[in-house]
Amino acid sequence: MATALIIGAGGVGRVVAHKCVMNNQIFDRIILASRTLKRCEEIQSELPAGAIEITTVDADKTEEVIALIEKYQPTILINVALPYQDLTIMDACIATKTPYLDTANYEHPDEAKFEYKLQWARDEKFKEAGIMGLLGSGFDPGATNVFCAYAQKHYFDEIHTIDILDCNAGDHGYPFATNFNPEINLREVSAKGRYWENGEWIETAPMEIMQVWDYPEVGPKDSYLLYHEEMESLVKHIKGLKRIRFFMTFGQSYLTHMKCLENVGMLGIEPVEHQGMKIVPMEFLKTLLPDPASLGPRTKGKTNIGIVAEGLKDGKKRKIYIYQVKDHEECYAEVKSQGVSYTTGVPAVIGAKLMVQGIWNGQGVFNMEQLDPDPFMDEMNTQGLPWNVIEMEC
Repeated sequence: MATALIIGAGGVGRVVAHKCVMNNQIFDRIILASRTLKRCEEIQSELPAGAIEITTVDADKTEEVIALIEKYQPTILINVALPYQDLTIMDACIATKTPYLDTANYEHPDEAKFEYKLQWARDEKFKEAGIMGLLGSGFDPGATNVFCAYAQKHYFDEIHTIDILDCNAGDHGYPFATNFNPEINLREVSAKGRYWENGEWIETAPMEIMQVWDYPEVGPKDSYLLYHEEMESLVKHIKGLKRIRFFMTFGQSYLTHMKCLENVGMLGIEPVEHQGMKIVPMEFLKTLLPDPASLGPRTKGKTNIGIVAEGLKDGKKRKIYIYQVKDHEECYAEVKSQGVSYTTGVPAVIGAKLMVQGIWNGQGVFNMEQLDPDPFMDEMNTQGLPWNVIEMEC
């Protein structure tokens, strides 16, 4: 039996708390911590009495996280706070020798940049502490990395190209809203695109490359090339890879709103002077937009996230599509959350479960594709994320 300490009480934290309770044969004690106690109380009220404990923490301060860990002595820490806080939480886990898991790589708070570099740099300290750190155990990154490892293990001798395809066909009824933290979301989609080909990164203008992809159970959608973090680790670990790209769907209304906001400076991350005080435009915009955690009861439609891999098997060309479809309304009925939070939170619980069971183990910092994909794929089928594989024409 294990004690899970969850840091972060947004939409993903809600899913993680609910699903840990559903797996109470593994997690017999669950603590949910956030800067804002009210968010924790709301999630606690949705669960059976006594199912979880709640508390507060400022995850920007390593010493506060250390004190929290020392108080509860968790078997594992599940970090679903902001990506800006990954390093302070990792350092607290090193200091207390506590296994660590997150769902998104580190983002620089003062720079529109996200990368694994500083998290990978802690690999030796994790080894010295004798603990495991699992990075990116969400869906993308996360399940998509595992899909790639599964394809490599069972379908290919060499994978030459991978396209990661992320479609959210949900409708929340608002003219403009983001499905996860607005600062993270808008910084991600307004940045320049990048893909990896023949050993080098190629940069594109934002939304420069588009393809129409026919998503099973959703239909054809405009899909735009972005840079996304899982590519950074997959180019290191998938043998024979020659190209990897990431595509995400956006409706024209979303793109129009985002372009207008960008044109008037509302996506800026540098402070500006306003009536004698400094404000960050992106942070101000966040206060005006709907809270992503509130979108659950409004959202209808489906998500479809997967990978298309092409390569060689026994000397012959092969192409497969591994994907997962989830219905937003089904997610809300189960865990009071929309599908984007669900598809991120469930893989976090799966990763944590495999770690505390010792099925995934090791010392140091790991990305998902470095581990045996089979037990994770099996858990997806039983934890609410059933997946499909289609053979395609090359």
